[in-house]
Amino acid sequence: MESRQSQPPQINDEEESGQPGAQTEAEKETERRNLRRLQLMMDMVLSVISQDPDLTRAEAMEMVASCKNAALAMFPEKELAFDLIYRPRLQRVINERFRVQ
Repeated sequence: MESRQSQPPQINDEEESGQPGAQTEAEKETERRNLRRLQLMMDMVLSVISQDPDLTRAEAMEMVASCKNAALAMFPEKELAFDLIYRPRLQRVINERFRVQ
């Protein structure tokens, strides 16, 4: 008798997309596009906070809140990631700009 070792079946991209957690190319592209938009938005917000001479601290905090809402609209359920990655940067720029003397 000939014994064969069982090998797991090869899975191609089409079969993977049916599994939970797998992304299609369109979903990956949408995520890349949203990530790039988020990066541009963050760069612009950080720039405005640090450079606009007429900006008040209250307006800066409002911009941070709006930025977070926009980020969560693009990436739902990623509030913790926003708070860990972007909030410290935003807070640091606000603290540097509106240093209490």
